[in-house]
Amino acid sequence: MTDIAVANPMLLDSYLKQLRLPGFLHHWRSFAVDAANSNLSYDRFLLALAEQEVARREQNGREQRIKSAHFPVIKELADFDFTAIPKLNRSKVLQLAESGYIPRAESVIMIGVPGVGKTHVAISLGIQACRQGYRVRFYNAAALVNELIQAQDDHRLSRFLASAQKQQLIIIDELGFIPFSLAGSHLMFQFFSNLYERVAMMVTSNLSFADWTQVFGDERLTAALLDRLTHKAHILEFAGDSYRFRQRMRKQKHDARNDTHDAKEPKDMAKEGGNIDAADP
Repeated sequence: MTDIAVANPMLLDSYLKQLRLPGFLHHWRSFAVDAANSNLSYDRFLLALAEQEVARREQNGREQRIKSAHFPVIKELADFDFTAIPKLNRSKVLQLAESGYIPRAESVIMIGVPGVGKTHVAISLGIQACRQGYRVRFYNAAALVNELIQAQDDHRLSRFLASAQKQQLIIIDELGFIPFSLAGSHLMFQFFSNLYERVAMMVTSNLSFADWTQVFGDERLTAALLDRLTHKAHILEFAGDSYRFRQRMRKQKHDARNDTHDAKEPKDMAKEGGNIDAADP
């Protein structure tokens, strides 16, 4: 069998496909040539192929985890402008990027006005977690409530909650923009309670904790939820002008400079024209 396999590359390709070893299938010919030319031992040749297969699977796994997380966009922490939010604890954010809070099922809560980069940081940390091998799921808060209500109406709420427990990090973005109905508030409380101390949670909100009653409508329910969520939580406060506001101000300054430049040009041209006329005999 070995002699036939060596003599018949097509047969080897067939075996590698059956074994689901695409890295071996893609690289064995070129590696075999290199091994023969450099007099590489069989075990080193096999090791090189195995390393390629492992690297390929790890890359595919990272890509699949990021895709399964359902991030609305891809954001990288390297692209975040920390200088625009000087009071944000940068060292804490970088520490969170190591994802040590995830196996401990701790919470990360980001509080701040809209447009200061909470979603950017949350997505970036989620992507880092995916790359480190963790299962992550991203939700918009209002969309999550709608999904919970739909799951309850379809008599599959238990399955939905069980599926959430299989994640290792769940990110809930924009909590506070839309108040929940009474049913939605109770379902969200059930969702948080179900994941408490089982799954790491990350929440972004434009409201301070004191104002969360505006979203959930019930003071006791809100207090009970916050008690669970803030237990062993990492809290990041984002204070500063919104990104869109800063962009608008930069545009206004840019337009003002252009207007000033355009206003000067006719005067300069008139001055030059006057000098020419004066020199004319």
